[in-house]
Amino acid sequence: MRVWNRLDNAAKIFPAASFQHDTNVFRFYCELNETIEEEILQRALDETIEQFPTYRFIMKRGAFWYYLEQSEIRPMVHKEEKPPCSAIYDRDEKRLLFEVTYYRKRINLEVYHVLADGTGALEFLKFLVYRYLCLKHSNISSSIELDYDASDYQQMDDSFQKYYDSSKKKGNKMRFAYLIKGIKTSDYRLNIIEGIMPVKAVLNKAHEYKATLTAFVTALLLKAIYEEMPYRERKKDVVISIPVNLRKYFQSESARNFFSVIPLAYNFSKQSCEFEEMVKYVDAFLKSELQEEKLKLRINALIGLEKNVILRIVPLCIKNIVLRIAFRISEWTDTSTISNLGQVQMPKDLEKYIDHFGMIVATNKTQIGMCSYKDKLTVGFSSSFLNTDIQRRFFRALSEMKIPVEIVSNRLE
Repeated sequence: MRVWNRLDNAAKIFPAASFQHDTNVFRFYCELNETIEEEILQRALDETIEQFPTYRFIMKRGAFWYYLEQSEIRPMVHKEEKPPCSAIYDRDEKRLLFEVTYYRKRINLEVYHVLADGTGALEFLKFLVYRYLCLKHSNISSSIELDYDASDYQQMDDSFQKYYDSSKKKGNKMRFAYLIKGIKTSDYRLNIIEGIMPVKAVLNKAHEYKATLTAFVTALLLKAIYEEMPYRERKKDVVISIPVNLRKYFQSESARNFFSVIPLAYNFSKQSCEFEEMVKYVDAFLKSELQEEKLKLRINALIGLEKNVILRIVPLCIKNIVLRIAFRISEWTDTSTISNLGQVQMPKDLEKYIDHFGMIVATNKTQIGMCSYKDKLTVGFSSSFLNTDIQRRFFRALSEMKIPVEIVSNRLE
């Protein structure tokens, strides 16, 4: 008997909002200190997929909604040959919603956002890397316990439904934001620039401003955007969207999507242009928004749309048009996005084999994905524009603070 599941609340928008220029695919990677062996990586993937049944699903079209159906397709490892975050879902082809590739010392996991969010996908990658290193090196104990041991039921849990409270609703105010403009890259390729830096140095600098790492980096991005804004557009809000892992605030072991997005608006014609004031504002705003009650209101606002009786009975073909229009309008309401995955932790026995982790996110704009491992913080810009002035100003500001930054780029011309 086929096992099937509804798409979780956050996933419902992605099929209608996936395009060549924004595939809704994200990549997590692990850079090792040794060259990857394909045969061993395939064996590790075969073991990993047994631990994560949510990754065995394909997406199919129903009369009213898309849904996930369990498949017996075996995921196959292959050498990286496509641009990062290329499309994974194809309505005319039966395929899994993730891919594992490798290049030199790097293991890549790319996931279609319908399947999981960053936190869920990271657990998959961590287990994959762990099994690969165990198979490669006989001195590593295969009995090491990772910090994720959710049951199949817990992994498949739709936590949005679990914490929905119909008695509490939050209205969302729509405001149009300043939009970054420029010449687009050819063939919808992402322009990727990553900065690798000592995490302690960045944390110490953030603490000098009495702020969190996320607030500090968000303020740096605001500063870089402001310095590139045309003067006539400085009356518009710069809106930075910040995804939040809801598992930190509500008990959940779900390997699917369970996140919310906090839009932070800053207007340089009304607020200070001094960096210190930007940091102070961002830090205070995030602390006020990252409260359980406010996050629950955001969950309710999302689920409320799904519960709409009229929308539920509309056929999928019409629903896709409505959702696509809604997504297009929403694109006018944010300037950029910062996704901070936080600190990646691996067992000590594996540390000498791993150099760093990183993340890249598909986008039609310019946005940041960042995470840290041991003493390295990786801040990755992905952009649909050829122009890299915002990135240059961002990393230059860090250098001027005496923070050493190693720059890595895919060098698009």
